[in-house]
Amino acid sequence: MIVNLRDICAIAEQKNMAIASFNVPSLEATRAALDAAEETGYPVILSHAEGHDAFTPLDAMGPTMVALAERSSAMVCVHLDHCENLSYMRRALEMGFTGAMYDGSMEPYEVNIENSQRAADMCASFDCGLECELGSMGTRENGVGHENDHVSEAVYTDPEQADEFISETGLDILACSFGTVHGIYKGEPHLNFDVLTEIRKRNNVPLVMHGGSGVSDDDYRKAIDAGIRKINYYTYGVKYAGEAVQQVIADFKSKNAEANVYWHDMTMAAYQRLYEDFTSVIKVFANGADPVA
Repeated sequence: MIVNLRDICAIAEQKNMAIASFNVPSLEATRAALDAAEETGYPVILSHAEGHDAFTPLDAMGPTMVALAERSSAMVCVHLDHCENLSYMRRALEMGFTGAMYDGSMEPYEVNIENSQRAADMCASFDCGLECELGSMGTRENGVGHENDHVSEAVYTDPEQADEFISETGLDILACSFGTVHGIYKGEPHLNFDVLTEIRKRNNVPLVMHGGSGVSDDDYRKAIDAGIRKINYYTYGVKYAGEAVQQVIADFKSKNAEANVYWHDMTMAAYQRLYEDFTSVIKVFANGADPVA
């Protein structure tokens, strides 16, 4: 069943857990996320990032996500991730998305506020929950390159400014920068949980962790206890799926160097690995809370 971003994060707030938000630019990833949610009994967020449009266009993937979410027995929010253009957001809302993120983190603060307010007005007319971002992890999340190459450009979220930003924009949940990165970590993550604690002291809004892949289970728990209610997860999942596909090809070729490796062999391997990984991730993010369904 489809639920609103506000409602799914309210559930997470009550249970002191985080909802896994999986970017799913393929049918295999979408199926894996929904099957994992149904199996574990926890809610899930299916996300489509504007930067992933080159992988699978919104016009193709969006209606698929909505249709499968409607049929699912799990609580599912269909969410637009890292949207920088409000015209793109409008298209997603008209498809039935129930969550949307306007990402103005690369813009000057005043512009970020103005466009976030416009996004809030747009989402309100569709009863869609809104996520906005303050602070920056360096560069845009677009599926190309890694944030680790731009760590020096990262800007932690200022808790005092965040309080003003929340009040001015009318957002429902806040994505903040506290030391995570998009992409593959080249070293140990160094997270500043005080950023989260200070934001929550001023405003009890649900917080979002971007760059959630590659963080230790212990740090996930610390972040959730500090107020994180939605965690974006993508890079490591598709990395593991890619490794599973490579293994399938290697297994076929080890038996017969001339063997044909068909597309469905690869997609089945990717689905199974994504399902296993997503199931594990959902359970970690549950933070010990009982299943919802």
